[in-house]
Amino acid sequence: MLSNSLVAGALAAAYVLVLILQLNPTLPLNPADLTPLGLTVGLFYAAYFTAIAYALLMLRQLFGREQFSPAWISVTVLAWLGFVAAAAGAAVMWANVGTFSLVLEAKSTQALWTGAVVLAAVSVVLLLMAIAQRYGGRRRVWAASVVVCAALSVVAPMALRGRGAAIPIDSRRLADVLEVAPSDRSARVTIVALDAGSLEVVTNATSEGRLPNFGRILDAGAVTHLATLRPTSAEAVWAAIATGKLPQKNGVRSAAVYRLANSPEDNPIQLLPDYCFATGLIRFGVLTEEPRTSASLRARPLWTILSGAGVSVGVVNFPLTYPAPAVRGFLVSDAYVRLSTTPGVANDAASLYPPSLEPEAAAVLQSADEAAIPAALSTVADRHRVPARTDRLYDRLRQALTATHPVQVSLMRFQSPDPIGHYFLRYAMPSRFGDVSDEDRRRYGGMLEAHYAIVDEAIGRAIAELGPDDLLLVVSGYGMEPLSVGKRLIEQVIGDPDISGSHEAAPDGFLMAYGASVARARQLRRSSIVDVLPTILYFLGLPVARDMDGYARPDLFLPAFTEERPITFIPTYDK
Repeated sequence: MLSNSLVAGALAAAYVLVLILQLNPTLPLNPADLTPLGLTVGLFYAAYFTAIAYALLMLRQLFGREQFSPAWISVTVLAWLGFVAAAAGAAVMWANVGTFSLVLEAKSTQALWTGAVVLAAVSVVLLLMAIAQRYGGRRRVWAASVVVCAALSVVAPMALRGRGAAIPIDSRRLADVLEVAPSDRSARVTIVALDAGSLEVVTNATSEGRLPNFGRILDAGAVTHLATLRPTSAEAVWAAIATGKLPQKNGVRSAAVYRLANSPEDNPIQLLPDYCFATGLIRFGVLTEEPRTSASLRARPLWTILSGAGVSVGVVNFPLTYPAPAVRGFLVSDAYVRLSTTPGVANDAASLYPPSLEPEAAAVLQSADEAAIPAALSTVADRHRVPARTDRLYDRLRQALTATHPVQVSLMRFQSPDPIGHYFLRYAMPSRFGDVSDEDRRRYGGMLEAHYAIVDEAIGRAIAELGPDDLLLVVSGYGMEPLSVGKRLIEQVIGDPDISGSHEAAPDGFLMAYGASVARARQLRRSSIVDVLPTILYFLGLPVARDMDGYARPDLFLPAFTEERPITFIPTYDK
């Protein structure tokens, strides 16, 4: 039983390795690169799948009507286990087609889909062979047939995938500000961004009289759902928003790149598969995460486009801004507070631009105190207070720098709703879970909303500073929803049992617009995250690039505004 389980586990692990290679078409197919991957990731999955196969055989032995005593290498047993492995592999590959279709090139998506078809066909053949063996035949012929089918199920998807080569990206590394005359446009845009903002949480709170500034936008502004990306990570989503382009063009497909823990110099893995516990590779130290930087972008983001057009910008705490690129205005990267508040770490000039702002920014951090943290968070562990503290510090930096260095476009991201939502969504939406006690609801029910209140305060200040020609945008790149029952059980057994919120299924974010030129419409037709940048460019009177994947949304604005402002185009901002 164990020997047969080992063979079946190795075959199932090979399917996962095939899937990883399909999702990462730049990884070369050569022994020097595949051997370390197989000896780490392959053995990790082989151990788990061997245990699963052995459990299945144990069930067969316990509940079978006939005595079960397979040979060391049993053709019948391996045909049945091969059928289960191939069918499961086909289902997982098919599911990953839907997950990664927006971040993979068409050729890679087609290879992944065809690989799923091949595995499905092999599973059917193995099932027929397992049934046919009951009626006799030459063992050697059946054994050879099973071996051929198993080999074909691994080799064929690899042949469809190809040897692996760098994917050409039209855009190039861009950091320099274009030297053009400053723009004479007077309209200002304030963008308040938040991770994992849920429109359901906002509307529930505003209907009960809380989050008043969100309520003002719901009453007198325009709101639309934003379709987001899968896999859903802050880095990939905000890169798409900042560039108006999907990952195939902007170069950012995931939150990080992954390297083998014992071979950090090898080619990095860009994407990990879904539906096969790939997070366990990181949790158990098989792979290490390498954070993405501003160099990951292969398309001009909002702050570089506007700077090149002569529009001053102030960017605070946005992903993929470290090392800080040059802009017309100022930029505080999402690494600044972490680097500045870590004991023993010297100030990094690359964490903000221009570097001359360091004394002013450091003075703001030194004047901060714990009183800035919402009182509702006083009863939770410090790790749950850190995100709110970080957002408060960045917000103070934005206020101070904007006061001394006025800009035309201001962009600030609040990240705390995401980590807090993972743990406290249960108490904010108790009816969606059913196992929340009244005591827990009273104690923790306001935790998530306390972080939304920080964003609400920033919205209130932005509304107070709006001029007659100005625009306020509140953007959530992706939402948060209750963790599925199956995932909750997995987290209970091998993960973190306190997690209750998730964005793995790519719940919609939202876009709220407020200003004198905004049409008063509570709900507009659904948009996409890549529509945000073209809409900002349109409002500022700048052309939209034809190579962007998004579209300007003039329906956010009043007819009097759109009639005098046609949508204009240029081929690209990247060359």
